[in-house]
Amino acid sequence: MELGSIRDAFDRVAKKQKLCSSKTQEVIDQVGQEIEQALAKLQALHDPSSLHDLKTILTELNGKLKEVGPINQIEGSQKELNVGLSKYAKLLEKFFNPDISKAYRNVDFDTQTINQIIACHFYRQGLFDLGDCFMNEAMEPEVTLKSPFMEMYQILEAMRSRNLEPALKWAANNRDHLVQNGSILELKLHRLQFVEILQNGSRGDALHYARTYLSPFASVHMAEIQKLMACLLWAGRLDSSPYAEFLSPTHWEKLAEELTQQFCSVLGQSYDSPLAVVIEAGFQGLPTLLKLANVMAAKKQEWLAMKQLPVPLDLGRDFQFHSIFVCPVSRDQGSEENPPMLMPCGHVLCKLSIVKLSKSSTRTFKCPYCPTEATVALCRQLHF
Repeated sequence: MELGSIRDAFDRVAKKQKLCSSKTQEVIDQVGQEIEQALAKLQALHDPSSLHDLKTILTELNGKLKEVGPINQIEGSQKELNVGLSKYAKLLEKFFNPDISKAYRNVDFDTQTINQIIACHFYRQGLFDLGDCFMNEAMEPEVTLKSPFMEMYQILEAMRSRNLEPALKWAANNRDHLVQNGSILELKLHRLQFVEILQNGSRGDALHYARTYLSPFASVHMAEIQKLMACLLWAGRLDSSPYAEFLSPTHWEKLAEELTQQFCSVLGQSYDSPLAVVIEAGFQGLPTLLKLANVMAAKKQEWLAMKQLPVPLDLGRDFQFHSIFVCPVSRDQGSEENPPMLMPCGHVLCKLSIVKLSKSSTRTFKCPYCPTEATVALCRQLHF
């Protein structure tokens, strides 16, 4: 699907619409100006009852309006816009297949699981009323993740009000998990709180806060703590100090995003909504699936009976969440039961393929891609 071509066509139509609107407004202003001038002449007549003078002014106005030709001017610009819109509509029909059902495969879905995924999408977006309404209409029980996401949004709302207490409390309660993830979220929160106290409170309060909450981080993050301690010398004028960068509002935005990521990690959830990822992946893969379905139909092959796609479906690096090995012999995807195995020659096959080639591990076998012979005992399992 050539989204670039569609975007360019839309930009051209939008440009013509702006020109048409501008031209129409210009013509209306011209007509209004001529009418206002005629009214001014009428009001300036010494003898308003003089039919000759009235007729002269109206005749003059009629002539000027014909000279302006408002209808012809508007019709010309409107015609160009209509042509552009017609071409854009045809382009959409060309690239967007209205019948996408041919790419659909009849798969048994667990309706309750799907409903929970949809509701969780609403909850992680902060749309709790919508999520509740959906679950009520689907007659499903409340999703267990609703309460944690409500807590997350309460923390984020407090942060928008420059209140870090809920975030600090959550970070302290989940310190071990944050450390395991290699995150210094708790230190960053305390740093923001320290700067807030230094800006809005006294130097003594900031020093007391640093001794209480920042000192535990000094053994690992001494350089950061030293910068914060130097800020004490610039109390009340930190914005004109070498450390003015600590006042940047982007720290709050980035920290809110990092907190969201870590909160989802603690819950065992991905940062991106699974529903959004699946829809985006389907959107990118749909053109290839539609072409494949058409080819299969032309060859009178059953699309729905296929167990795997005969062509690769490249979704880009954004959708590469983990490495996947596909055996070049069996075309099967590697798994815990059928892991990839490295042969002495350096080539890799799945375990079941090696077992098959070695006649159930009873004999040596030749690599399918080079003359080297090997045994099952010489093959080593690979871990991605």
